[in-house]
Amino acid sequence: MSYRFATNCIHAGQSPDPTTGAIMTPIYMTSTFVQSSPGVFKDGYDYARSKNPTRTALESNIAALEGATTGMAFSSGLAAMDCVLHQLRCGDHIVLSDDVYGGTFRQLDKVFRHLGLETTRVDMTNVNEVRAAMRTTTRLMWLETPSNPMLKIIDIAAIRAVADEWAKRAGPGHGVRDNALGPLGQPIERPVLLVDNTFASPYLQNPIAQGAHIVLHSCTKYIGGHSDLVAGALATSDAELAERLKYVQNAVGAVPSATDCFLMLRSTKTLHVRMQRHCENALAIARHLSTHPKVEKVIYPGLESHPQHALAKKQMRAFGGMISVVIKGGLDESRKMLERVHLFSLAESLGGVESLIEHPAIMTHASIPPAARAKLGIADGLVRLSVGIEDAGDLIADLDEALS
Repeated sequence: MSYRFATNCIHAGQSPDPTTGAIMTPIYMTSTFVQSSPGVFKDGYDYARSKNPTRTALESNIAALEGATTGMAFSSGLAAMDCVLHQLRCGDHIVLSDDVYGGTFRQLDKVFRHLGLETTRVDMTNVNEVRAAMRTTTRLMWLETPSNPMLKIIDIAAIRAVADEWAKRAGPGHGVRDNALGPLGQPIERPVLLVDNTFASPYLQNPIAQGAHIVLHSCTKYIGGHSDLVAGALATSDAELAERLKYVQNAVGAVPSATDCFLMLRSTKTLHVRMQRHCENALAIARHLSTHPKVEKVIYPGLESHPQHALAKKQMRAFGGMISVVIKGGLDESRKMLERVHLFSLAESLGGVESLIEHPAIMTHASIPPAARAKLGIADGLVRLSVGIEDAGDLIADLDEALS
């Protein structure tokens, strides 16, 4: 039987413990499992890096929330990204949206570029720019929507259409074809569309239903939701990609602990109600700041002033908990404001129940070259708000006091 999102948050992938009847999935703190005979083990459990019952429950839960057939959990969002990039070969090409998390850019530019992967950054809100960037060697199209930190909204279905166009023209893959290498012996020979769904969470949009081949999450953010763990996830309904990704997940071993999996299962149970409050508070704050005399600009998909507001209404169920604000006076005034908040905590990350505020140019996006930041609009006066689930009136009063 299929259930709606809120019910899946609480029940998907989980059933009472068969041994004790415990309603919560136990934390299976074990590194290995007893085999009844050499090579014969129960339900595929032989070694905890490969499979752990707590992680199995979490991965099934994530798959259900994303409307996918397969979910995979990792020790961080960047570990999940690493798993995807290990599917590629030297010389493969990636089309990357120009506005992405600084850690995403760093991994591509400082790690995988040295291994021969080529990347072209484009404004993916313009489909023609995406088409112009494609090559016969393009194997991955990577986007965030909403993006970090400029909150661009990218049309997932339109980008998938470009991927399908180019799948017909893609040249032969690179590397050897050797079944001894397992699933990775066969190169990818088509453009794969990955959507980083971290800012939206599965509550606001499900990219696979709109054409994505793979969905990525930094579970540290909204899925974890309590600023007490670091984890990542992938989801897909493509059986071939699932096999390849699970192979690397096991071979590389960047998996979360059973405790972190338990904490995420605790968190997904309240994801729907937390996201409702995040969205309500963010919309109220965005509307308030848009009329504030010391604010130059408010960037929030829920405002009609946002350039992709209509697409956000079509593609998302609500507009999220993230707001970017340009403070008048540049770096000096934004620094003063950031030093004077009380309820908003000055810290990196996002998606927790408590409100956070940060300065992208100095903090989360410092690894992006200054010229690239300027081109994207990441100005010295730009601050990013992760709106929590406190009382909206108190949050507005805190911002007003800091700006005054």
